[in-house]
Amino acid sequence: MFKISVFSRLSKVSLKTLRYYDQIGLLKPRKVDHENGYRYYTADQLLEINRIFIYKELGFTLPQIIHLLHEDITLKDIQGMFKLKKNEIQRIINMEQAKLARIEERMQLLENEGQVETVQEIRIKAEDAQQFLSLKAHGREEDIPDLFRTFNHILPKEARQLAQSPQVVLWKEIEDKEDEFEFEVGYFLSRELPLYPDTFQLRTLPPEPMMATMTFRSDSHFASTACVDLAKWIVKNNYQIKENEPGREIYLPLSTSQGAQLMEIQIPIIERN
Repeated sequence: MFKISVFSRLSKVSLKTLRYYDQIGLLKPRKVDHENGYRYYTADQLLEINRIFIYKELGFTLPQIIHLLHEDITLKDIQGMFKLKKNEIQRIINMEQAKLARIEERMQLLENEGQVETVQEIRIKAEDAQQFLSLKAHGREEDIPDLFRTFNHILPKEARQLAQSPQVVLWKEIEDKEDEFEFEVGYFLSRELPLYPDTFQLRTLPPEPMMATMTFRSDSHFASTACVDLAKWIVKNNYQIKENEPGREIYLPLSTSQGAQLMEIQIPIIERN
């Protein structure tokens, strides 16, 4: 048997790490002298250290490695954990490849345009579940300001303070109508609304793990083609638009420009199979 100091030199693992592995049950010494507290390890435990290193290099966490080294684990369990890790790594690779493609795209745009301000900002982000108070309507994009004026006129005064978030529009295309949409205009709520007219709908929007988003000023030249540009980007980067889920538009006023707004378009997406 080797004292912990000798085993540390042989295994190239620090004393602090060996003590920590003992504490969490990952690698316990074969023997502990209860009189002086000395830890002793055996030569075959160098093989265990080697397996720990391999699993760490493969990206497994210490709790996962403890499970992998457990005597009672079956071959099927090990294969299952390796499959999950493989899928996790593949997702990371796909995300990193998408980042590389976006960097190349951005570099090309910078070369063509010559300045950062002219580049469209597109990114993928997640959205949490949110309470949404809305008014349904059909119409064209130019009808949205009037829909919000109607919304704010109908909403009781005591409820307006709860609806002071950015203006939100959910939209779906209507078959056979190129320029008309099914709208829901409204606000995200930070807490429950006690009373509201029957003309409104209050519901919880589900969380969306992946939203392709573009942010731009409403008075920029991107505004007229933003949805089409974002849809093209989604296809180009090997994603697909999530079926039966509405796109979203978020409107924020800009204090620096009279009448202009900061707009964010959000389209739910999934990875292409």
